[in-house]
Amino acid sequence: MKLILTKLSVLVMFLCATYSGNSQAVEPEITRILFIFDGSNSMNGQWQEQTKIKVAKKLMYQTMDELSVLDNVQVGLRLYGHQTRIYKGQQDCNDTKLEVPFAPDNYNKIKQKINSLQPKGTTPIARSLEYAGEDFPPCDNCRDVIILITDGIEACDEDPCAVAKMLREKGIEVRPYVIGIAMDMESLKGFQCIGKAYDASTEESFRDVMKVVMSEALNNTTVQVNLMNLKNQPIETDVTLSFYDQKTGKLKYTFMHTLDRKNKPDTMWIDPLSTYELVVHTTPEIVKRDIELRAGEHNTIQLDAPQGGLEFKIIGAGNSYTDIKCVIRKDGEIVTINSQRMNSSDTYIVGTYDVEILCLPRIYMEDVKVEQSKTNRIQIQQPGLANINTPFFGVAQIFTEVNGKRVWVCNLDQDKLNYQIALQPGKYTVVYRPVRKKSAAYSVSKDFTVTPGAAVEVNL
Repeated sequence: MKLILTKLSVLVMFLCATYSGNSQAVEPEITRILFIFDGSNSMNGQWQEQTKIKVAKKLMYQTMDELSVLDNVQVGLRLYGHQTRIYKGQQDCNDTKLEVPFAPDNYNKIKQKINSLQPKGTTPIARSLEYAGEDFPPCDNCRDVIILITDGIEACDEDPCAVAKMLREKGIEVRPYVIGIAMDMESLKGFQCIGKAYDASTEESFRDVMKVVMSEALNNTTVQVNLMNLKNQPIETDVTLSFYDQKTGKLKYTFMHTLDRKNKPDTMWIDPLSTYELVVHTTPEIVKRDIELRAGEHNTIQLDAPQGGLEFKIIGAGNSYTDIKCVIRKDGEIVTINSQRMNSSDTYIVGTYDVEILCLPRIYMEDVKVEQSKTNRIQIQQPGLANINTPFFGVAQIFTEVNGKRVWVCNLDQDKLNYQIALQPGKYTVVYRPVRKKSAAYSVSKDFTVTPGAAVEVNL
């Protein structure tokens, strides 16, 4: 008994060690937020009842406190216009610095740096964005976000739009948010080339805008995809959804669509930073482009996706002949959208299709209808077997007759003497000549009939 317990203990320890060694915990994604904060002289200006810098500092303190309790979030701080005082005709366009690099739990450092800030210099926005591209250390599992807080436009005759384009071309996928403090709308429009621009015209709107931006940055955004039937009901389901970043073409999310317990489309969490292209993998596929999500809200994407079914059956053959393929094309088109097995059902978008059944001989069907929530059953006769025996290796072809004309069915292999071929019921002719005979006079034709489920011997 003691020996058995010892062996069991060793086995359990081995299994635990094996599981521990083979299983790897999936590392959670880290959201890195770089704040680019305006420390230029204009931030000393009066705004409502306080200075702009005082309001901005207060809101940054609150934001740091809110972020400090979240997991998998890191922050950094770059300041500009805070080191060199601006004088008439003289400005320091290199006045930008990463003051607090990314690190865990550095929120107090950022608050201290913001607290000691004395606005004094110019507004080198383009250069700050350019240097910000180097502020994010390499990371394979990070979402990188820039939040630019400014009260003015570029002051150093550089082009923030060109810098943003350059960063994207380098593969730096950071999409800035620009919060314009007390800026006129025309000036704010100039920032739309680098990211999303928000108007903070009052202290209250500044607070609201910051909440929206942070919500989007932290991905508190949900989506449901309504796949509508012809009755305008969102009950189509059980297809794969692929969300692509429309700008980069990269696949971002894959979901199998489903209905929840209340028979409503299920909810998905998606990063709102990208503009998406959605591919719904129905047959044929449905594509929807230019999808932009509202951050921090529940978004609904609606597409028309009415579906019905096609079923192919061989009369009396059960699950036999499943190697026969049924080629489906959209009505009047040459591109194959599916190759469905015989004796199976599949789902298609409601419409009209052309069908080619790859039996011998081929069966062609036009204007095959798929109707909402119905299955169109297509049945063909059970084939029979033709056992064709030749005395010598030879060239041979099989034909049938349609409307009084001979129609080719297939060629036979020259390197065989005996053939077993499944053919649809009907009348056929095999034409044969031994390969070594170089005179057409040695040609042989033989008629035969194939019946469902039966075999016929054809001796040449």
